Amino acid sequence: MNHQPENSDSALEQARRQKMAKLEELGVDPWGSRFDDRTLIGDIREQESQIVYRKEDGEALPLPLVDPEEPHGFRQWLADQGAGEMVGPQVRAAGRVMLHRNKGKLQFIDIKDWTGKIQLFIGRKQVGEENWELINCIDLGDLIGVDGELRRTKTGELSIFASKVHFLCKSLEQPPAKHQGLVDAELRQRQRYVDLAYNEGVLERFLDRIKVVQSIRQTLADHGFVEIEGPTLHSIAGGAAARPFTTHHNALDLDLFMRIALELHLKRLMVGGMERVFELGRVYRNEGISPRHNPEFTMLEVYQAYGNYESMMDLTEQLIVDAIRQLGKGDQLDWGDKTIDFTPPFARRTYNDLFAENTGVDPNDPDAIRSLAESLGLDTSGKHPDVVKNEVFEEKVEDRLVGPVFVTDYPASICPLTKRKRENPEIAERFELFIQGMELANAYTELNDPDLQEKLFRTQLEGMPEEDSMARMDNDFVRALRHGMPPAGGLGVGIDRLVMLLTNSQTIRDVILFPLLRPEATEG
Repeated sequence: MNHQPENSDSALEQARRQKMAKLEELGVDPWGSRFDDRTLIGDIREQESQIVYRKEDGEALPLPLVDPEEPHGFRQWLADQGAGEMVGPQVRAAGRVMLHRNKGKLQFIDIKDWTGKIQLFIGRKQVGEENWELINCIDLGDLIGVDGELRRTKTGELSIFASKVHFLCKSLEQPPAKHQGLVDAELRQRQRYVDLAYNEGVLERFLDRIKVVQSIRQTLADHGFVEIEGPTLHSIAGGAAARPFTTHHNALDLDLFMRIALELHLKRLMVGGMERVFELGRVYRNEGISPRHNPEFTMLEVYQAYGNYESMMDLTEQLIVDAIRQLGKGDQLDWGDKTIDFTPPFARRTYNDLFAENTGVDPNDPDAIRSLAESLGLDTSGKHPDVVKNEVFEEKVEDRLVGPVFVTDYPASICPLTKRKRENPEIAERFELFIQGMELANAYTELNDPDLQEKLFRTQLEGMPEEDSMARMDNDFVRALRHGMPPAGGLGVGIDRLVMLLTNSQTIRDVILFPLLRPEATEG
């Protein structure tokens, strides 16, 4: 039966549907079925050493390496050995058809799975007439399976010499042109499935993201941390200064917020006795979109009882170094046309020293700082001097921080959840990690004084618009602190930005599988 839709005017789709109909005539299900006992292509390629050249006298010779600059060298080696044949292991593979060359009674097909590509060498005589008819129904993008012997062609290319081909799924859409690919950035993000299937390196980049996340979880487990799952719907949007997404719970007739941070629930757990705890999950901020921002992103937050911000610096460095090693990369990674040196230990510099070096202004002179801010076109009216100072820091310093560098000891007034230095209460025990001008991590010695925490909350909320985050006091969090939270270090890491840096991706949308997009335009 032919499942052709009405009014289909695509000649290419028509041709594919005709081949699908031919498959059904041959008694083949064009949507495939279970295909057991296959071996991943990457693992098949590792079996190359098992291929030998068996001479007539029974002697088995290992094959020489193939020099890509001498394509006929392997052919000459075969000729020099005299009579014999190549023998390799029997293998079974499956993958998407990426290249198809028809040479009459021979066909060469490249298939790809998520571990690599391999060529299929298909002879009409070797597979038989019935299977040959099936093979002639194959299009680029189809999913097929193959049984055969792993050998090399006479030019030395590792190939599966097919004894049987299995049809596993018909692709009704034409894939992107081989040399052009899917190049439009928005189309790649909207049709991520096509981007993954056909664009070189995309699948590998997202598999690297998975390895980074797995490495982070393993490192934390090795240090005695436990992973929890906190709520994503909050009655109060707290833990960060950001505008939340709002929603409504009908049964309770209650307005709720998608979480903007993971912090406050994790700290509640420390009060309850979970001494090393973390969450790795999505947070949501109703803010702008840029190469470094997506409204929905992945955050790691970690809390360690009886630690401080220096404990978190050591842990952050370990998390990143372990992730790089998990990817099998060295300490020096490419970033566009630059190189980032991740060799530990990372530099540690104070906020005030960096401010002075990059602005030429005394970091303790509020009048000079305000004058500089106004010369930069920054609005200073009604703002606390430390807020003005931080805006200047963001404008003049952050982009110059090549890093990795831990920027330490921020102004206390802009850090309401952070413990102050005992010898200088104007300074907060906080660091941010910068790499190539991008903030990657933020950490504190956590404030556990409930009276001071309540006072700072009230100061911060004063005059804040109702629609802004933290516009309501989280009284339950303050109550939790009154039960006693151990002194602790806390850490937040932007996972998407970390993956950007470790995979040489210049935009956050290239490391998020499905970034937020405007609705697709429709005709009519």
